Amino acid sequence: MPVMADALPDDPGTLKAMLLAERARTERLEQIIKELQRHRFGRRAETLPEDQMLLGLEDAEQIAANDDAQSEETAPTERAPRATRRCMNRGSLPAHLPRIETLVDIDDRTCPCCRGMLHRIGEDVSERLDIIPAQLRVLVVHRPKYGCRTCGGCDGAGSRAGAAN
Repeated sequence: MPVMADALPDDPGTLKAMLLAERARTERLEQIIKELQRHRFGRRAETLPEDQMLLGLEDAEQIAANDDAQSEETAPTERAPRATRRCMNRGSLPAHLPRIETLVDIDDRTCPCCRGMLHRIGEDVSERLDIIPAQLRVLVVHRPKYGCRTCGGCDGAGSRAGAAN
């Protein structure tokens, strides 16, 4: 609203008071405008939703996995130590723990091919930790392997089918 020059008072004190009031009003309006702008264009409005940020991370993970796959294809020598590390025993169970040994064996030790006697050619031994409240023990399972000396072609694998696990 424009104010006409002849409508203003001639008293300098009144003019100063009017000027100060207008300045205070202007500052208050400018503050309101800044708050509205901060609300509309502020930091919160610029942040991405979590789903959108995860999409960006997913792309980065896919790129990294693709690079790893290509490097493994080009350098099989690097892949071998990692594979052996994965398959390697992390350490045998402590010797002081009591062990309960179980033998899983076959009933019939004759070769299914030639009916000759099977002889022991080795065994698989596995250990696992069994926890009983306030007591630890190691369960050891022996699984003997048999082979036939007579026919040589049969490794006795068919005779293990009847063995209980």
